[in-house]
Amino acid sequence: MKKYLILTMLISATVFFMYCTKSAQVVAPGVSESTNELLSYKTTTAPTIDGVVDGIWDNAKKLNVTPTVPDPGNGLFAGYQGTTYPATVRSMYDDKYIYFLVEWADVTNNPVQPWYFNPTTKLWAQRGNAKTYDVNGNLIKDGMGQDQLAMLWNIDNSTPKFVTQTCYASCHLFTPYRNFAGVMVPNKSANHYTNGANEKIDMWWCHLNKDLVTNQMDDQYQDWAGGPSVTDTVGGSGNGRHADDLIPPTPFSTTYTNTNTNLSNGAFNNSQTLKLDGTGASVSVPKWVVPGGTGLLYYSATDTLPGGKAQKITAVSSNGVLTYAGGSIDPTGDAGYLDNTTTAVYAATKYIPSFIAAPLTGGRGDFTATGKYTGTGWILEFKRLLKTPDVLKQDIDFTSLTDQPFGMAIFNSSNYQHGIQPNLLLKFQK
Repeated sequence: MKKYLILTMLISATVFFMYCTKSAQVVAPGVSESTNELLSYKTTTAPTIDGVVDGIWDNAKKLNVTPTVPDPGNGLFAGYQGTTYPATVRSMYDDKYIYFLVEWADVTNNPVQPWYFNPTTKLWAQRGNAKTYDVNGNLIKDGMGQDQLAMLWNIDNSTPKFVTQTCYASCHLFTPYRNFAGVMVPNKSANHYTNGANEKIDMWWCHLNKDLVTNQMDDQYQDWAGGPSVTDTVGGSGNGRHADDLIPPTPFSTTYTNTNTNLSNGAFNNSQTLKLDGTGASVSVPKWVVPGGTGLLYYSATDTLPGGKAQKITAVSSNGVLTYAGGSIDPTGDAGYLDNTTTAVYAATKYIPSFIAAPLTGGRGDFTATGKYTGTGWILEFKRLLKTPDVLKQDIDFTSLTDQPFGMAIFNSSNYQHGIQPNLLLKFQK
């Protein structure tokens, strides 16, 4: 299980954007005449970041984009290749902030990997974060990962390849070897990392089901991280994706230093490991439960504090009975805790949430973001200072109002499978 979780984290931190081609866009009234340029409108009236499209947004031209799931050639996106997520993007700025509005269709808004009870194994489990297929390519289970939106930006023009490759400037292309500093080295890692010690990329990542609970999106960055995972003489771990406020020591080490002692990673998993009947095999179970709470998408961090409504699970029996102070949950024969074994659709109605919502702090909390699921799609509004208080060069600075290339991605109930739109260009109306 530990190896699987580590592999999943590595993959999810990796595969970000591929196929660097301009999008073929439909030009319509109020839509940018360019196929890849987003014009940021200069405004004196700031939009309210509430997930409602204010009339002021009518002044900002829409850029139509079509993030498309590529085929990297290794089966990583099996079942998703060619899927498109058409969206519109708008931007405005004033003397202090830059604002974005992104809208796209989505027919579902599932809970994220909820817990359920498996009566065959008599174990608690979570629905997968991506679609599962059998050997013949038939869908077994729908994925219940996260809806996400991400953008990458070049920090201080430090990454030369970003100008022409945008997001692919830090992404492995799933080839057996990579040219690193003039040397062909085995491509052992699927992580993001830039191509030189001075290169950095700003990564904005909104996990809509989690970050928006606290009206935020996640501010991260990518760096060299010692290069690919080969030998000590060539490089280090090659995992270049980090939370803001984390910095590498000198000389390079895989251990990053936290410059903010109050740094929070935001939402955290509602899971723990307990022994069956106290002495048996170690199994994964929920860590917290709200007695009588059904159909909840998440618990809040305050729920888990002393006096909160969530109770900590302290034991699990070999029959799946969960015990907490003052009560227990017996899933035996209760269909509300069971997933569907015959179709891909999730069936449990008494599922237990997979995460505890908590705010992002420090450099990760630079954004104010609000999104609304309309029943047919997402409306996402967010803003950030043109120049953040960042002193570690982990954020892009927009105050020069110069053109900025960027790439974006949309995820639909998935972990790392995503539609990609590279080679976009942000321009500021002067």
